[in-house]
Amino acid sequence: MSSRTPMTCPICKKPANWEGNTWRPFCSERCQLIDLGAWASEEYRVPGQSLLITPSELDDPEDQP
Repeated sequence: MSSRTPMTCPICKKPANWEGNTWRPFCSERCQLIDLGAWASEEYRVPGQSLLITPSELDDPEDQP
């Protein structure tokens, strides 16, 4: 199955093999850690409604059991 076209690392855009690659879909541990850091610093975000709760929502007696 080595006839597969190499994928492109999403961070550095270098070609990277899928099979036998510990860091896939990245080409190296460095690129994997750069991506993890981007998620941790909120550079990437999944679109959707905000999940922040305002103080007035915490004090609403209708939400209490």
